[in-house]
Amino acid sequence: EVQLQASGGGLVQAGGSLRLSCRASGFRFDDYVIGWFRQAPGKEREGVASIVSMDGTTSYPDSVKGRFTISRDNAKNTMYLQMDNLKPEDTALYYCAAGVTLTTNHAVGLRPGFYDYWGQGTLVTVSS
Repeated sequence: EVQLQASGGGLVQAGGSLRLSCRASGFRFDDYVIGWFRQAPGKEREGVASIVSMDGTTSYPDSVKGRFTISRDNAKNTMYLQMDNLKPEDTALYYCAAGVTLTTNHAVGLRPGFYDYWGQGTLVTVSS
């Protein structure tokens, strides 16, 4: 059974940091592309980080560029999202995702429809 288990969310003050983790099981993790998304109440799901090509190029939207860092440890079947200098507008439910398709079109990796498997979400709340 394919599973993605996200963890690491919590309450943090503006300017603080959190590291989210997502452990994968039930599939060959290192063959899959990965992404992190978030969804705030009343808003659409938004891609915040991805690695969708063989060369490991990362992609971020302008809203988090320079503050968020995606990484993966294939030996541990785990992906990470390091979030620094958090802002109240970063408050959301954060999801990890994995997909089977490699692409050199890095913008595609920030679209929810690109992915095949999803974690359950972990809540990040940033207080002002």
